[in-house]
Amino acid sequence: MNETTVLLTLASVHFVALMSPGPDFALVVQHAGRHGRRTGVFIALGLSLGILLHALFSLTGVSFLIQQHPLWFLCIKLAGGSYLLWLGIGALRYVIRHWRQRHSLGATPAAVASASTSPRRALIKGFTTNILNPKALVFFVSLMSSLVPVSMSTQGKMMALLIIWSLSFGWFASLAWLLTSQRLQQRLNRARLGIDGVCGALFTVLGGGIVIQSLVMALT
Repeated sequence: MNETTVLLTLASVHFVALMSPGPDFALVVQHAGRHGRRTGVFIALGLSLGILLHALFSLTGVSFLIQQHPLWFLCIKLAGGSYLLWLGIGALRYVIRHWRQRHSLGATPAAVASASTSPRRALIKGFTTNILNPKALVFFVSLMSSLVPVSMSTQGKMMALLIIWSLSFGWFASLAWLLTSQRLQQRLNRARLGIDGVCGALFTVLGGGIVIQSLVMALT
């Protein structure tokens, strides 16, 4: 299999994985809907940088070493699960607080104010969400080890990293851009608390599940 075929296959598999719903997807939907296009794009940039680092760690063998070392991998899983759980609880608290304000003050959904977030905070949140995701670590170890041969040239490996980053940023940034179009933004404003509630529940279930599973494995 020549390098062009390897890169095309890698791009296809990665793009299909990107479109699968998960924490990254939910984070873009939640923050683009709540804070607008600029925040959504910086979330996308943070996510794509986390994905790039996962791919780089997989190519250099760092992720494989972490996965094979039980204590290191356990720490990654606990940190990632705890962070998702923190995001989920924060989103649910936001929903409860604004739901109470709306019903006590008689505000409409579109009138519920949302605290702004800086581009730097959005980028860090996107990066942290992805880099601490243990499932992403396992996915990229599997993806790189099965599709990228050891004999691949340095130029080929650099191109693989570029393809993975550009596809990731392009997909999540496009999603943020689409969700903040004028027509969709109006609909998202009306459904803002519902979206935050679903995303909060997703983060809480995923994060809590990872933490519980990790603790059970550590104690057995």
